[in-house]
Amino acid sequence: MSDIMGRNLLGIPETLLPVEEEVIARLAAGDEPVDVVASFPASSLGWALLANEAYEEGRTVESYAYARVGYHRGLDALRKAGWRGQGPVPWRHEANRGFLRALYALQRAAAVLGESEEVERIGKFLNESDPLAAAAIAAGE
Repeated sequence: MSDIMGRNLLGIPETLLPVEEEVIARLAAGDEPVDVVASFPASSLGWALLANEAYEEGRTVESYAYARVGYHRGLDALRKAGWRGQGPVPWRHEANRGFLRALYALQRAAAVLGESEEVERIGKFLNESDPLAAAAIAAGE
């Protein structure tokens, strides 16, 4: 089974989001995620980082809200990139990581809030996007 992990068995093309060069540059320069989101509200990465900050500070409801925005902004970006509601969104493509991080953060916050149906739905979506993503995120990659 481990030899098939991460492989696209359905033959559906991968969706590769465009690189958010300005977002990456601003974060690399030390800008705070809240400032990045204020300038680039469509960035899933910015929202995912805000969700992580809130979660680490024990603000689960805010983490959930930030992650949900990142998830929805990511869905918009995926559709714009040609995604049709299914198929791989590989972790190895760095530009996809903001969306995948937002999914992970949403599932994590939903679990704390007791939203079991949401946890299951988002977990399935994350796994179908890339079965290796959750472990990579949990490992701090």
